[in-house]
Amino acid sequence: MPNLYQTAFFLTACAAVLIGACPVVADDTTAVKAAPVRTTGKSEFVIGPAYADAPETIVKDGVPRGTIHEFTMKSTDSKIYPGIAKDRPGQVVPYERKVMVYVPTGYVSGKPAPFVVVQDGPWYGDTVFKVLDNLIHQRRVPPMVAILIESGGGDSKGSQRGLEYDTVSGVYANFVEIEVLPRISKDYGITFTKDPKGRATMGGSSGGSAAFTMAWFRPDLYHRVLTYSGTYVDQQSPFNPASPHGAWEYHENLIPKTKRKPLRIWLEVSENDNGSKLDEASLHNWVMANQRMAAALKSKRYAYRYVFAEGAGHTDGRVTRQTLPEALVWLWEGYKAK
Repeated sequence: MPNLYQTAFFLTACAAVLIGACPVVADDTTAVKAAPVRTTGKSEFVIGPAYADAPETIVKDGVPRGTIHEFTMKSTDSKIYPGIAKDRPGQVVPYERKVMVYVPTGYVSGKPAPFVVVQDGPWYGDTVFKVLDNLIHQRRVPPMVAILIESGGGDSKGSQRGLEYDTVSGVYANFVEIEVLPRISKDYGITFTKDPKGRATMGGSSGGSAAFTMAWFRPDLYHRVLTYSGTYVDQQSPFNPASPHGAWEYHENLIPKTKRKPLRIWLEVSENDNGSKLDEASLHNWVMANQRMAAALKSKRYAYRYVFAEGAGHTDGRVTRQTLPEALVWLWEGYKAK
């Protein structure tokens, strides 16, 4: 059974490391097929409305499986995020967050490892672990550690999650660098590379815009970004006069008016994403925001890939399971450990 994505590659002569569009099981004649990939340029693609899980999302015999560690971080241990909740303004509200750590098979303690930080991490865990097992085994991505971090809870403006993910600043990146990575190194004997080319960050919705924010404000730490339904809209709270429109500022002002940074960005939005019927004045249309992100990145000649998913919704799992393997392959293209 042919791989429809490979067919699209040869027809378009584009970088075919963007999106997996093959059947769930190659020898299963009843398997659902994904719609062919369509291209609107060398960096922009349309997929759907039919979707199929990429084969790399399935556990395969003979493929070594990485080790998974899990621990809980308490707000009382954090100097950066003591805790808030939108229904209890002005109060310190304790919380806990789960952190999962994937260590590839064969990792040698003390060796600097490339890694990816995943926002809302446990939600992606099962898929990320399987995909990394398969891609690392196939030598399509470097052996890497994955750090899957849960938010502090809640959602939208006034929540702990909103404070962490929707704030347009380097604070969340600093939190990961100062409070998360050192604990993992201490508890599990993992050494993380200091090379920003060996550091990636990803997420969906506000976790996606948080991933971009990490790299934007700390390009000395991260060069690779992957986002699904990124919240590049006005979701920031409290108000910040330096970025009055929140993450909408990225495509409105920050990217167009700032010298190009050494970032590599893969981003996706769905046809039926949040606010898809709202006008520009709302500053809350995810489809428009991501389209504008792609246009801004293109104008500044960034290395980017933009995917529009027809018939899909906000952080649609079908899209993630189809595209994540090839998105990661593209994201890590050109990386060589120092």
